[in-house]
Amino acid sequence: MFGFDVSSFKLYLPPLAVFAACSLVLWLTHWLLIRRKGGGLSSIRGQLVLLSLTLIAVILVVLALPVGEATKSDLLSLLGLVFTGIFALSSTTFVSNAMAGFMLRSVKSFRHGDFIRVGEHFGRVTVNSLFHTEIQSQERDLITLPNLYLATNPLTVVRSSGTFTSCEVSLGYDVAWHKVEPLLKLATQEAGLDEPFVQIMTLGDFSIVYKTGGICSDVNQLLTQRTRLKKAVLDQLHSAGIEIVSPSFMNQRQLSAEQVFRAIPQYAKRKNDTESSPEAKIFDKAEKVVKIRTMLDDVARLKAKIEEDALFLEDADKEQKAQIKLRIIEADERIKALENIIEKARENQQKEDNERP
Repeated sequence: MFGFDVSSFKLYLPPLAVFAACSLVLWLTHWLLIRRKGGGLSSIRGQLVLLSLTLIAVILVVLALPVGEATKSDLLSLLGLVFTGIFALSSTTFVSNAMAGFMLRSVKSFRHGDFIRVGEHFGRVTVNSLFHTEIQSQERDLITLPNLYLATNPLTVVRSSGTFTSCEVSLGYDVAWHKVEPLLKLATQEAGLDEPFVQIMTLGDFSIVYKTGGICSDVNQLLTQRTRLKKAVLDQLHSAGIEIVSPSFMNQRQLSAEQVFRAIPQYAKRKNDTESSPEAKIFDKAEKVVKIRTMLDDVARLKAKIEEDALFLEDADKEQKAQIKLRIIEADERIKALENIIEKARENQQKEDNERP
C-alpha cells in the first residue's frame, strides 16, 4: 500500500537537482555580491544580478518538471502573467524608485559621507542603493529614504569645501546695532569661522533679530562649530554688559535697578580647547563609509599610476626601468594592503548591520 515507486521518484530527480543547484547558486551569489561586499557601491549591481538569477532559476525549475510540453507552456504563461501583474501593481514605487536611483547616480549631487538635507531629514549619507538612500541623523539613528522621495523633494547638499553656519539672537531696541555688530563678528572669529558677517533679520515689535555666522571649512565639525558659535556669542555679549532678554521680560521678584541678567563669561583658549567632538560618535557609520571611499579612491589612483608607469617602461633605459619596476611593486603591495583593509572593514560593517534589530 505504501510501496516506494522508484520510477516515479526518478521522474522528479531532474527538477529536484535543478532546484538544488539553483538554490546553491543563489545563496553563493547573495554571499559574494551582498554579504561579502557589505553593500556600498556593489549593492545595486548585486541586487540586479540576484533578481535576474531568481527569475532564471524559476524558469529552469519549470522547464525541468516531468510534465508535458503543453503543461510547461501553460505554467510559463501563468508565471508570465503573475510577474506581469506583480510588476504592474508595484511599478508605481518599484520602477519609480529604481529610475530615481539611476537619476541620482547620474547627477552625482552627493557621495557617501556628505551632509544632506531633504524635507525634515538631515544627516550624513551612509548607503546609496538602487532603491533607497540611508543617512545617519544627528541622533546617530539610521534613516532610510526612498530614492523617489529624494528625487521629488528639494535636496540640499553641504559642500565639502565649506559651508556657512550661523545663529540668531534677539536684542532690545535700547542696544545700538553699531555696538552689537563688532561684538558678533568678534564672536564668529573666536568660534574659528572665516569671513564673518552680521545681518539684521527682523525689526520686531519689541526686539531686533540679528544673524551672525561665517564659513565652516571643516564640515565634519559642523555641529561642534555651531555650538562654539553660540557660546562665543554669549561670552561676547555678556562681557559687554548686554542682556539677551526681551524688553517685555518680567520677573516677579523685587530686584534693584542695577541687577542685570547675564552670566559671568569664562573665556577658554580656543586653540587648546579639549572639548570632545560629538561628530565622531554621532556619525560613526558615515565616518567608516567615508574612510572606505577614500581607500577605494587611493586604490583607483594607484592602479592608474601603475598603468602610466607601464607605458613608460618600454622606452626607459636600464636604470629607469629598475626604478619604475620598484614603484610598480610598491604600488601593487599598497593596493593589496588597502584591499585587505577594505574587505575587513566591509565585513565588520556587515556584522554590525546584521546585529541591528
